[in-house]
Amino acid sequence: MDVGTTDTEARSLVHWAESGRLGMEAFYALAIEDYRQMVAARDWAADLRRHARDDAEVRVLDVACGSGKFPAELVRRGLAGRVDGRSVGVDLLDPSAFSISEARSVLGPPFVVRGEHEVRLQDLHPSVDGFDVAWATHALYAIPAGQLDAALARMVAALRPGGFGAVVQATTASHYLRFAGLFRDSFSPASTPFSTAEQVADALGRAGVEPRVEPIEYTVASDDRATVEGFLQRCVFEDSVPLAAMEADPAVGAYLTGCRTDGGYRFTQHVHVITWEVAP
Repeated sequence: MDVGTTDTEARSLVHWAESGRLGMEAFYALAIEDYRQMVAARDWAADLRRHARDDAEVRVLDVACGSGKFPAELVRRGLAGRVDGRSVGVDLLDPSAFSISEARSVLGPPFVVRGEHEVRLQDLHPSVDGFDVAWATHALYAIPAGQLDAALARMVAALRPGGFGAVVQATTASHYLRFAGLFRDSFSPASTPFSTAEQVADALGRAGVEPRVEPIEYTVASDDRATVEGFLQRCVFEDSVPLAAMEADPAVGAYLTGCRTDGGYRFTQHVHVITWEVAP
């Protein structure tokens, strides 16, 4: 079965476009839980307050901002009332103009868009720096392992001395990485593998910071086959393989059988919230 380009990064960009909106919406029917869980995992407002340089604004770099689900969930959870009256000036970074537009459209107070960078993290110009906070939430999977060092080093360099960084990424034990690996082996063996939380932490260490890891675990479930199909296709940025073909494949089908419930599917996520501080 032809799954199109084997370049995972290129496939992801095809899906982060207006033509991929239906698939994106199907994906978020389940994946919205990712953002609820990561927001609940730590006191992000305290992180912003603690690393703000002044009483007026804290500067944030949102790496691979996607659809803006993470800051939107922070707003939904009452962030505006918990940053001591500061605004959160955010620069949106993403190689997809569609994603930047989507993220901008959902941001509300205390977020104020201060900059836009339609570029890959590893290609961000060195002059873009001085941020109090930088985060990347379920955002770095399409960066090839050989480019992770450059990407994470650039993210660290974008922070001011004393700044705070965070990456939320699935581990090799998560549904995201287990399913993606099996799908790749069966349907697109030449595709670039997804990056993992473990690789991100290692790259951060080589970038000169000491990452701290907080694991979270949760499940998402649905008994609607169309929703499950859209979710799984978006997990691998490939909508040419229907759910029935996945179920019929020996390896992918065996994995999906293990995820079956009486009425549908249940997927377990193992995720690391990886944080660090730059030396003052």
